[in-house]
Amino acid sequence: MADTGPIAAIQHTPGSRADRGLARSAGHRVRCDLHGAPAHASRLACAGAAERVVASLAMTDLVPALQDAIREVVRELDREQPTLEASGLDLERLEIPVQRVPEDKPGDYGSPIAFVLAKRLRRNPAELARTIAARLVAPAGIARVEAVGPYLNVFVDPAAFVRAVLRAPLTLAPNGRKVVVEHTSVNPNKEAHVGHLRNIVLGDALARIERAAGYEVEVQNYIDDTGRQAAESLFAVDYFGAHFEGERKYDHWLGELYVRLGRAKEHDGEAIEAGVKGVMHRLERGELRAEVERIVRAQLETCFALGAEYDLLVWESDVVAAGFLQRGLEVLERLPSVTRPATGKYAGALVMDVSAFLPGLEEPQVVLVRSDGNAMYVAKDIGYHLWKVGRLEGLRYAPFADQPSGAQLWTSAPDGEPTVAGRTFAHGDQAVNVIDVRQAHPQTIVRTALQMTGSGKDEDSLHHLAYEVVTLEGQAMSGRRGLTLAIDTVVDEAIRRARAVVLEKQPDLPSADAVARAVGIGAVRFAMLKSEAKRIIDFRWEQALSLAGDSAPYVQYAHARACSILRAVSETGIELRGADTEAADWDALGPLEVGLAAEVVRLPSVTLQAAETDAPHVVAQYALDLATAWNGYYNHRDAAGRFDTSVLRSARGLLEARAALVAGVRDALAQALGLLGIAAPEQM
Repeated sequence: MADTGPIAAIQHTPGSRADRGLARSAGHRVRCDLHGAPAHASRLACAGAAERVVASLAMTDLVPALQDAIREVVRELDREQPTLEASGLDLERLEIPVQRVPEDKPGDYGSPIAFVLAKRLRRNPAELARTIAARLVAPAGIARVEAVGPYLNVFVDPAAFVRAVLRAPLTLAPNGRKVVVEHTSVNPNKEAHVGHLRNIVLGDALARIERAAGYEVEVQNYIDDTGRQAAESLFAVDYFGAHFEGERKYDHWLGELYVRLGRAKEHDGEAIEAGVKGVMHRLERGELRAEVERIVRAQLETCFALGAEYDLLVWESDVVAAGFLQRGLEVLERLPSVTRPATGKYAGALVMDVSAFLPGLEEPQVVLVRSDGNAMYVAKDIGYHLWKVGRLEGLRYAPFADQPSGAQLWTSAPDGEPTVAGRTFAHGDQAVNVIDVRQAHPQTIVRTALQMTGSGKDEDSLHHLAYEVVTLEGQAMSGRRGLTLAIDTVVDEAIRRARAVVLEKQPDLPSADAVARAVGIGAVRFAMLKSEAKRIIDFRWEQALSLAGDSAPYVQYAHARACSILRAVSETGIELRGADTEAADWDALGPLEVGLAAEVVRLPSVTLQAAETDAPHVVAQYALDLATAWNGYYNHRDAAGRFDTSVLRSARGLLEARAALVAGVRDALAQALGLLGIAAPEQM
């Protein structure tokens, strides 16, 4: 994984979403232009400013101070030999790349700035590096800077660096912007399976990450209560004369009837089709809302067990009743690019030309309403998203359930209230939809429509977190054919396996059940989060529930190990106060502690990167990196083969300083796991 630490070495393409997004989060603090473009405080396309902002957000001012010091030397050199400004380079916006030095190289950070500028200054890169190092006035916290060939190697002052890291918060300050994250949206007709599992944990983790990055987050779950799948399951109850006895979860029982009905179509298809259509009409009239709600509550039990919670359930029938389709079409019809051709293959249809926003499409004409008057689904989706960004109003709200955390879950409701005290639903600066990659084109059309209407508060107010499908032991899943694996089954098995391992290692652990649940569910969630969303996941029992290797239990155990050490420190009467811990001898710290602190300090910039690129796997990889760094520090040996980083065996002063750093590691591990929705047990 590329380093994304305090030096903010995130790679950018000017104008890319990551580039704009990083600046967007701190846009109220920085203004800049890109290639002469007008400055925009809310959403910047300026890599240099974005990286400097991220560097400052990374909780230590050592690196940005170093960048400024290097910049000042470059200014001096240009004054003596003015070639940079003459070549059109803006020194004030010159990027000063700084990055972590590989473990086998001397120093803590390095910069190839001499190599970057040598040609423009007409100097030998190695000679230029020596000149910069000799003239550089090292800022506080930097011990020294050395030239190694064309590179600058930077050695930090361990005491200053570690204390700076420990003084900083792990989350970012509120930025005044709101993100509406929609995820889960399981058809209310059967139990949720492992294909849905990826959607749920991706969306839940992204919501947590966005909050930590400073956004106000509203999590929505869209309930398609007028769709065919719900109608088929409800019709199946009457068709088979079934009666729920309560031996299983209701959604599992209904799912079996849904599969049975699919098989029954082979010999009674006409009657079933007529019956299903009748149920669909009843759903559209809202007559079966209570029956659908029963299914939704059963599905939510599964989501709650995974640790996922929501702010609002949005029902399809309520969206239809609110008239978002027609009202959205009225907004679109005011656009010059939306027309009703009188001739040609689109004669009589309402068509939107997206060629100005999506050049190169083979067919840039998007049909919103067919010539027969039937609206396409994308038209309804556009109206719905106009509501999400605050362009339309019309839903009413009511309480739905108390969630495990105690938070209130709200729902759209025909008989609800138009406003809720202390809450404003929708009105997002940005919306993120967690939907599989097969919906990429419709999502692109909806985003383009928002851009064309100017309804978004910035130019890409809708993001699609597109994830690849989950296969089951190499096979494509199908709920209709019953080729699925229920999330409930996976969670139960994960907890069972984790409990067996926990009791084997610590048979007398009082919290064995709680730890087993944390470890089991953590393993399941991490298995879905550690890979990039664009990669297909083949769910296999042994890999998904592994308690070893690149897994949540590996990170959880690292956290528990830190907690164990800190309990022992506490028993000696030492009170840890972070960077202000009394009696700590910070000058006794060395390169090993700097390396560990450098991993801790990466968390805020990793969080920001994950939020702006819709990439929870970035946090998962960071959690593994930090756990590995901590385990490496814990097990480190000197040249003679002796353990040399033991906290409790350290001399007084060094003991306190090391313990304070371990507390920082513990907090960062817990925070990283929390961003992924995974518990951090103190004992394992």
